[in-house]
Amino acid sequence: MIGAGHLTDAPVRHDWRLVPGALAVWAAALLALLVHWSSALVTGAVAVVVACLLLRTGRRAWPLLVSGLVAAWPVSVAVHDAVTHPLREAAARQVSRELDLVVAERPRPVRSAGFGATPTGPRSVVVPADTPDGARVALLAPVQAWADVLPGQPVRARGALAPADPGTLTVALLRVRGPPLSAGEAPGLQRLARDLRVGLRDAAGVLDPDSAGLLPALVVGDTDGLPDVVEDEFRVAGMSHLLAVSGSNLAIICVAVLFLLRLLGFGPRGSAAGALAALVGFVVLVGPEPSVLRAGVMGAVGLLALALGRERSAIPALAGTVLLLVAVDPGLAVAPGFVLSVLATGALVLLAPRWVDRMTRRRVPRVLAEALAVPAAAHLATAPVVAGLNGQVSVVAVVANLVAAPVVAPATVFGVLAAVLAPLWTWAAVWCVRLAGPEVDWLVAVARWAADVPGAAIDWPSGWWGGLVAVVVLLVLVVALRGRGSAVAVGLVAVLLVVVPVRVLAPGWPPAGWAVVACDVGQGDALVLATDEPGRAVVVDAGPEASPVDGCLDRLGVDRVPLVVLSHLHADHVGGLAGVLAGRAVGGIAVGVGRSPAWAWDQVRDEAADAGVPVVGLLPGQRLGWPGLTLDVLAPRRKEEGRAPDGTEINNRSVVLRASTRAGRVLLAGDVELGAQAELLTSGADLRAEVIKVPHHGSGYTAPEFLTAVGARIALLSVGADNRYGHPSPRTLDVLTREHTLVGRTDRDGDSAVVVDAGVPALIGRGGARSPPKP
Repeated sequence: MIGAGHLTDAPVRHDWRLVPGALAVWAAALLALLVHWSSALVTGAVAVVVACLLLRTGRRAWPLLVSGLVAAWPVSVAVHDAVTHPLREAAARQVSRELDLVVAERPRPVRSAGFGATPTGPRSVVVPADTPDGARVALLAPVQAWADVLPGQPVRARGALAPADPGTLTVALLRVRGPPLSAGEAPGLQRLARDLRVGLRDAAGVLDPDSAGLLPALVVGDTDGLPDVVEDEFRVAGMSHLLAVSGSNLAIICVAVLFLLRLLGFGPRGSAAGALAALVGFVVLVGPEPSVLRAGVMGAVGLLALALGRERSAIPALAGTVLLLVAVDPGLAVAPGFVLSVLATGALVLLAPRWVDRMTRRRVPRVLAEALAVPAAAHLATAPVVAGLNGQVSVVAVVANLVAAPVVAPATVFGVLAAVLAPLWTWAAVWCVRLAGPEVDWLVAVARWAADVPGAAIDWPSGWWGGLVAVVVLLVLVVALRGRGSAVAVGLVAVLLVVVPVRVLAPGWPPAGWAVVACDVGQGDALVLATDEPGRAVVVDAGPEASPVDGCLDRLGVDRVPLVVLSHLHADHVGGLAGVLAGRAVGGIAVGVGRSPAWAWDQVRDEAADAGVPVVGLLPGQRLGWPGLTLDVLAPRRKEEGRAPDGTEINNRSVVLRASTRAGRVLLAGDVELGAQAELLTSGADLRAEVIKVPHHGSGYTAPEFLTAVGARIALLSVGADNRYGHPSPRTLDVLTREHTLVGRTDRDGDSAVVVDAGVPALIGRGGARSPPKP
């Protein structure tokens, strides 16, 4: 991959003088965003003082002095302007506004719960845009009306403002329901790039569906046509980085051009100029968005320095790039992509050459050594961040990436050629796609094989804690490797890599004798009720996306589902239906009286028809039974009116079930709010249960009288971490606490199972938490 140049056999002495300054600026931006904008001033002042002290001793600390001034001024000013922008106050009041904006990046599809995501595609997109005074606003808009806007295009939009995510430079979220009020013309280069991307997507149609969707994703990061199952397999295999444009894509193009120009007899300067032209052209093709520019700078710095034999300049160039990018856009300091880019580039500069040298000294061919060292070094350096972000470690990632690495470069090169040729000669673009076909087929096959390996992905703590644990494991691994085969070191690594994640962080799953499991599907509901027949269970709701519920059922060993009950048709309950249907024998899909929203009802019927599964209706008073499990339908009694109901009315028409299980009675309350809860209380229905699925993710629209009437020992809260809705409500949690109810939360405990312990129900979280039964 590094190819056009060579990795020198002589040790390289890197120049580290810019590194402290880059770290100072990065730390200043990080603290300013996460703590307070004045933290940048303090950090910059400390850096300036340290630099002055070093200068007095005769040391060359000018880079640190300049970095301190940058941290104290541009970074603090940028964060201060963002946190004090007038739109933040308007967003806090959630007022409606009409804004003139300039699109900053291509629309990104939203597949999260609560935004209308469906298995057949997203219904919403996020469009980053800038106001005339330079403030960043994120538009949440319908995909049909906004999917085609381009960076640099002026638009006018009206919507409801909402607070943006904390710790970023985005000042507000604008929820838009319709198309732009007006839209200007996009820049010519952006229109050209769009035509090239469309040409690539059309030409890729000659391949199998999986490969046709993967090729645009691999080349230009276009995942719109990528099947969900393929995307999930790449994630489990640790190959999902191939689905996003990164420095590796740009490096492949640059190195290919360098190699060609070297063969044609061009010198270093001419080759570098040609590579730079290719870099600019590729950025135009993908779109000159901040993420692409960042990846281009990071990837090109490392590999071009190596290819041109300027290894010594790589670290200063990398540090200078970090300093410049963070000074221009302090928001990058908290961007996961930025961290991954820096770590991967650093690994290519510092680790890959050493590993190549060691392998070549052991008579490994240099081409093979470089092909092995580059992906292994990048994966090792980024593994802690990926583990912390995903809450998962792929144990097959290194092998899968090593096997996949040889075909990534030719597939990318042929894909880029197809995109460039598509507007001119369609037949030539199709031939380039056919040349890329075997490589893309190989990538699909490798991801599928790796994802099917038992235990391919290990559950890991998410967030900072998970990242730190992964760092410790990597450090121990380095010690073990330096020990030249020490049995003790290797044994310690085995304990850390296998025993700790599997037995401590995520104990054996599922627990024996589980009766009901609330699956961790994010901000949504998906509950599984066991029968007395192994592998057979009833599913109530399916969550917002196919992959989480599919994975939960796989972990439980469920391959037969006699009935899927959809409590109501909101996206966070029906969006994952395809995940339940995938590869399982499903007897039927049951719904209540609600048929709104219409798009969701159409989607349910279409997916049921495609799977050959009947859709049946449920009415109060019905009883359904299987060995070890009985369901009684308690509500709703009211039929849907002719007019389109609002969100509260849809929630209040949720199917309410009382299940009799081996752990006792379980009340499944859907998303019923105060009105429907009052009707249940006055209906005379027996609501008493040992376990309750708290309605509407524990929202504040839960009556204390309703929870008291149920009198549950255990409450299951299916809720997404850091969701935008404030679920669960502190008021609802207080009521459960006063009732001495054990609470299982999927945002903290992961999949939450109810088992029988000493004859009464107990709660076990897949994250390792076990709660004793209520006395």
